[in-house]
Amino acid sequence: QVQLVESGGGLVQAGGSLRLSCVASGLTFRSFGMGWFRQAPGKEREFVATINWNGGTTYYADSVKGRFTISRDNAKNTVYLQMNSLKAEDTAVYYCARGRLVQQGSTVGEYADWGQGTQVTVSS
Repeated sequence: QVQLVESGGGLVQAGGSLRLSCVASGLTFRSFGMGWFRQAPGKEREFVATINWNGGTTYYADSVKGRFTISRDNAKNTVYLQMNSLKAEDTAVYYCARGRLVQQGSTVGEYADWGQGTQVTVSS
């Protein structure tokens, strides 16, 4: 059974930084692309970033490009999201997701498993 457990969320002032982590178990982690999504109250879940199986390819939503960095450590079964220059509009629950293939895109349906989410709140 695949499990994804996120951590690292919290309350931060605008302009600050947070690093989210997602530890995966129950799968051959290095075989799958991974992604981060977020969902704000009253809004649909939206794509944030994705990384392929070996970390060699990454892709970001325009809204976070240049501020967020996705990375992974296959030895630790962990994917990270470094978030810098945070804005109030980044406030959301952030979800880690496991792709169905070695490399994934930006749609929710391309991801097979999801974590429980971690809350990020940015105060302005």
